Amino acid sequence: MYVYLYLHLFTLAFPLARSFERRLQYWKKWRALFPSILVGLAVFVIWDIFFTEAGFWGFNPKYLVGVNLFGLPIEEWFFFVTIPFACVFIYESVIYFIPQDVTRKAKMPIALILMAGSLVMSTVFWDKWYTTTAFGFLALMLAINIFVLKSPWIGRFFIAWAIAAIPFILVNGVLTGTWIEGEVVWYNNEENLGMRFGTIPFEDYFYGMGLLLLDVTIYELLLNRWPRSKKRTEESSLHQ
Repeated sequence: MYVYLYLHLFTLAFPLARSFERRLQYWKKWRALFPSILVGLAVFVIWDIFFTEAGFWGFNPKYLVGVNLFGLPIEEWFFFVTIPFACVFIYESVIYFIPQDVTRKAKMPIALILMAGSLVMSTVFWDKWYTTTAFGFLALMLAINIFVLKSPWIGRFFIAWAIAAIPFILVNGVLTGTWIEGEVVWYNNEENLGMRFGTIPFEDYFYGMGLLLLDVTIYELLLNRWPRSKKRTEESSLHQ
């Protein structure tokens, strides 16, 4: 049963089919998308290899095709391609269908609360590798976007992540044992909080947010599509 592979096909099916739709024209942005995905892949695969070798998590061969690269199943490499591809599609859909910044007043408090909360979690639970690295990386990415890049699109990112959380729960639920016997990916609970929503570890939501935020940050830097005047307006609203 190639469950992990089938999940990738499920994840790609809709965004790939709609990439050439005349309104969104997602394919025209692939020149920025694929380099951003490669950056995310490089960062997270190194993280993944270390955690797998250390026994912080691992994979059930029952649900894999059996091809490994540097100790990781080939499906795990695909994870850092298909998930960002689908999530950035959702992000682009948010920009197209909600052109106004509806989070203008809320995005800065949300960003600061998330950053501060993630920093606290990574510090308090420093002895749990998955918890401290997942929250620490997210805190770092939020700090870069708030204080260094002053990213005007951060509110749209939060909306996109809220929407993406729905298919994320479906896909990650299967990976962690929902609706199947056993699990595709297992976790060493000594290195996380041991809290689960359904079968999904609590940290997974913030790990996923960190991955997507890294990809969208590189993606937006490469697109450079925010006009200077518009960017100044967005930045001022970010700090109101």
